[in-house]
Amino acid sequence: MRPGVRRPAGARPPLLARLRVGTKLMLLVLLPVTGLFAFTVFSALAQWQEARTLEDFRASTKVSFATAGLYEAVARERLAEVLAEAAPDRTDTAAERDAARGATHRALTAAEGAAAGHMGQPDVLGVLDSLRNQLHAARLESDSGSLTPARIEQRYATVARYLLDTVRRLDSSRPTRASGRSGDAYLAILGAVEAAERERVELAVLLAAPRQDGHGGPANRWPALESAQLDTFRQTASGPLRARLSRALLLPAGRTVRATRDTLMASEGATKRLPSLEGWLTASGDRLTALRGIAHATAVELAADADHDLKSAQDRGERELALSVGVLFAVTLLALTLSRSITRPLTEVSQGAKALAAGDLPYDVHYRGRDEIGVVADTFRELHVTSERLAAEIRTMNTAFDDNRLGHRADVAAFDGTWAQLLGGMNDTMASFAAAHGRRRKAERELASIFTLSLDLLCICGIDGYFKRVNPAFERTLGYPADVLHAKPWLEFVHPEDRARTRAALDRLADGVELAEFENRFLRGDGTERWLQWSARPVTGEGLVYAAARDVTESRRADREQAALRRVATLVARGDSPHEVFTAVAREVGLALSSASAAVLRYEADGAVTVLGSAHAAAGAGEEAAAAVAQTRRAARAGRSVGAPIVVDDRLWGAVVAAPTGPEPLPPGTESRLADFTELVATAIANADSRAQLRASRARVVAAADASRRRIERDLHDGVQQRLVSLQLELRMAESMMDDQPAEFVEQLAHISKGLDDTFEDLLHISRGIHPAILSKGGLGPALRALARRSAVPVELDLRLPSVRLPEQTEVAVYYVTSESLTNAAKHASATVVQVAARTYDDVLEVSIGDDGSGGAEPGGGSGLIGLIDRVEAIGGKLAISSPPGRGTTLTIRLPLREQPTDV
Repeated sequence: MRPGVRRPAGARPPLLARLRVGTKLMLLVLLPVTGLFAFTVFSALAQWQEARTLEDFRASTKVSFATAGLYEAVARERLAEVLAEAAPDRTDTAAERDAARGATHRALTAAEGAAAGHMGQPDVLGVLDSLRNQLHAARLESDSGSLTPARIEQRYATVARYLLDTVRRLDSSRPTRASGRSGDAYLAILGAVEAAERERVELAVLLAAPRQDGHGGPANRWPALESAQLDTFRQTASGPLRARLSRALLLPAGRTVRATRDTLMASEGATKRLPSLEGWLTASGDRLTALRGIAHATAVELAADADHDLKSAQDRGERELALSVGVLFAVTLLALTLSRSITRPLTEVSQGAKALAAGDLPYDVHYRGRDEIGVVADTFRELHVTSERLAAEIRTMNTAFDDNRLGHRADVAAFDGTWAQLLGGMNDTMASFAAAHGRRRKAERELASIFTLSLDLLCICGIDGYFKRVNPAFERTLGYPADVLHAKPWLEFVHPEDRARTRAALDRLADGVELAEFENRFLRGDGTERWLQWSARPVTGEGLVYAAARDVTESRRADREQAALRRVATLVARGDSPHEVFTAVAREVGLALSSASAAVLRYEADGAVTVLGSAHAAAGAGEEAAAAVAQTRRAARAGRSVGAPIVVDDRLWGAVVAAPTGPEPLPPGTESRLADFTELVATAIANADSRAQLRASRARVVAAADASRRRIERDLHDGVQQRLVSLQLELRMAESMMDDQPAEFVEQLAHISKGLDDTFEDLLHISRGIHPAILSKGGLGPALRALARRSAVPVELDLRLPSVRLPEQTEVAVYYVTSESLTNAAKHASATVVQVAARTYDDVLEVSIGDDGSGGAEPGGGSGLIGLIDRVEAIGGKLAISSPPGRGTTLTIRLPLREQPTDV
């Protein structure tokens, strides 16, 4: 209480004032003990977390080893698949490919089993499932023969790259320096093996079929990449591994590989000095076996380092925990001892104070420390030192917070009482902030993983028009690295024709308007264009736009090709001429490939090539591609042109070729696109071919029938008619010599003469019906008038024909259709009048024959209409019949007056 202030009567003192000094000292002792205990717990947790991290790393390395085993199997299958395509005559090629596929299947199953319990990133099971589908698709295309060796190698290289990326991500963490160096060495040797594998495959293709499919010699990028990876391996691997690598590179196989590389780099014609295919496969295989052995040894060393680090962490944790418990026990024992050593003198001083308060002055205090003033002075000095130390701890805590060293903790055990509580509270606050920061970092890593692994194009760009961040899918689709995309305004990557629309869309985003399903074209690094469909949301407060895009190039291309196919099919169904159909096919090919030059060719039996239809194709364009297609029966690129085969009824009918009209060559992959489109239009081409063959067959049949009629007419005129005339003359001479004969005999001769005259008239009528002479001499108009005069039914003519003669086959067809129609009107329709009208317009002759008879005529009813239809269509015309029952019959004929092609 303050001096001069008396406590009210009956007032209870505070709780601490009611406690004995010994109890207070015990409480004071418990505070540092508790702090030390907390420190021990935190230390144990940290050691446990470190051990858990090392254990996760060890588990990831096991999964990475299984994934690396799958990569080795895929690499062997890649070589077998390429050799099966590039060197099909090689012994046991098919067996090697089947064995490689089986080994890949077993390795994939083993990798899936190893990754079954893996719960971290990346999602190895998802990657393996995706790669299984890619391998299946690559095998199907390889078996179908639609892929060149270079395309097969690219498909398998994509799978191998995904596997190596997965291994790299599994071994990317560096829990310790030793494990980190071993992991870097392991990844480097795997990269060197992949470079050697790809070099082996490309050179094998060159040795199997030099310059086939436009494939040149192996590029120098693989030796350079292998050398870079081996340099990294030497920097990070242990001494024995480096020595083993040096020995492997000095083996005869290594010298053979280096000699082959030097030969390739010497000159373009150096391929003559290259080793044989089998020699190269043996040498490069031995060298790769040595490199794989080093990779396996590196994996063993990495596993040993991971196990050693984990064992060391566990042992260290156990030692530190035992030491902390021992220190805690010693501190507790010491604190109790100190408490007792303090309680006794304080009790003695208290009793002395009570004695002194009671007036017991002679009371002797045996504690001989310091007097009261000295004690107070010492207390203040100790308080000052304690305050300085506390301030220093607080300053250290603030500095650690500013430096983001959230694991720093104040030394609570060095303080007592309130000071210890204050520092303990600060430690708790720092721990809570560290935990929250850790959760935030984890969330950021998960978001970054989604951003990186997404197959859609994700980006963050500023209102200023520059990319701030793009994901790997964005880089792969556009073919630019991230630094190039960040360095330029992103409108420069947009197709020039779409920049105005894109700039308007960017202005709307700047105004805070969201964008959905906006499409534009981007230019890739190789000059090709890709259609992207965008959805974007602006954050105007930050000046950023978050956008996601989807590559819709293939879907738009498929829609365009389907529309082209429908247009071609419409022409075929409409019965247009083959020339128009083939010209339309060439035009659609040019549009589909963005090429202004395309042609449809047909291979003749003598080896010649006939151009059936073209679109802006110069003379001789595509000859190289046509020759390559004829030789390989596959889509091919030759020179600046590409071609794809047209197969009709399992025979090589022709080809579709395309060539660029400008200086730039056609983009990569044009062969496969042209092959796909040609396969789609092959049915339309076959239909047009069949229609043309049918038309040619009809024309030959009609021509043969007309020739037969002329031959019969000539035989009748030159043979039977002349014989009948001769018999008539002889009979007349006999009559003149029989004046004295009986009347019955003369009458009989006259009757025979009359029969000969009638027979001659009938034969003359038949011969005129076979091929009327008036049609050959006077043309169609007089022939139709003659038919009208001889018709049993009255005929009304309305002929508006040109003064010049029409084509002979046209006149013959109209004559016979008209003659047959008049005969049908008289015999079957009971008509009273027939109207015949003929006129020409736009190079077309239109003839209409109508009667007022009973109608009901059907082409299949035995009326001869089928023959008339065949005759008209044989020369490229159309015959339409309208014959409702009871309302007469009308035939309308439309014949072209220009020459029609009869064969394709």
